[in-house]
Amino acid sequence: MAGTTSPTLTDAERADIDRANASGLRPVVFVHGLWLLSSSWDRWRPVFDEAGFTTVAPAWPDDPASVEDARANPDAFASKMVQEVTDHYLEAIGELRVKPAIVGHSFGGLIAQKLAGAGASVATVAIDPAPFKGVLSVPFSSLKSSAPVVSHLSSLKHGVTLSYDDFKYGWANALDDDEAHALYDEFHVAAAGNPIFQVVSANLNPFSETKVDTKNPDRGPLLLIAGEVDHTVPVKPTEQSYKIQSKNPGVTEIVVLPDRGHSLTIDHGWPEVARTALDFIARTTADATTTD
Repeated sequence: MAGTTSPTLTDAERADIDRANASGLRPVVFVHGLWLLSSSWDRWRPVFDEAGFTTVAPAWPDDPASVEDARANPDAFASKMVQEVTDHYLEAIGELRVKPAIVGHSFGGLIAQKLAGAGASVATVAIDPAPFKGVLSVPFSSLKSSAPVVSHLSSLKHGVTLSYDDFKYGWANALDDDEAHALYDEFHVAAAGNPIFQVVSANLNPFSETKVDTKNPDRGPLLLIAGEVDHTVPVKPTEQSYKIQSKNPGVTEIVVLPDRGHSLTIDHGWPEVARTALDFIARTTADATTTD
């Protein structure tokens, strides 16, 4: 599995990869999306470790090390592009001795599908994934959720921080205010605006970086998970992604989790989502050896 030619991995990411390689176990690579850091997977990782996997959670290139650092420097997130981030994860995967499973959320779900389409994954779970080129559904709630970015061209050059009200609408609409405020305070950081503009313009751009190779026979098994009441990535675009992906010869499944919003990987219901992802990966990789 080839990565990029220009190294971008940090010392911490290389140490994470070295630990995974030393274990000899099947790695699960976690890919976070916009407005979160890789630490948003910290509660998930022990669940997969205890199930017999090893876990790796690279950041996006140049992500600050902590939520506090991220809030002190929101422009650290500026100017990131979808392919740049994908290449960073390909570099990380290229350092692994065992072909990994991949779990991604939101834009991480789009990137996870790009990685799978590149043949880099033994099994993939995309949770509330940002739509790839060819997915045409654009529900009103998606437009409203993306408005804080696409309504300001400055978002192309600066990190974008959501107001609490925007976070509540796009992420935490299925939660009460107490939990929504707690998640906003614990997890929310600025995000790059470019990936959202890339998705918005994808079907008008023949060279869009949001294109996914859905036909690759080496894509492997894929599970799409949708939150029933997600405002940022509603069920319909995920269902369209499933319809396109289901034409692949590999196993393709979709699960819609009732009463769940875009915060489903970090809110009180995260164990159900983690277990759904873990069960799929365990089931679809059970016959694969660690030489695959």
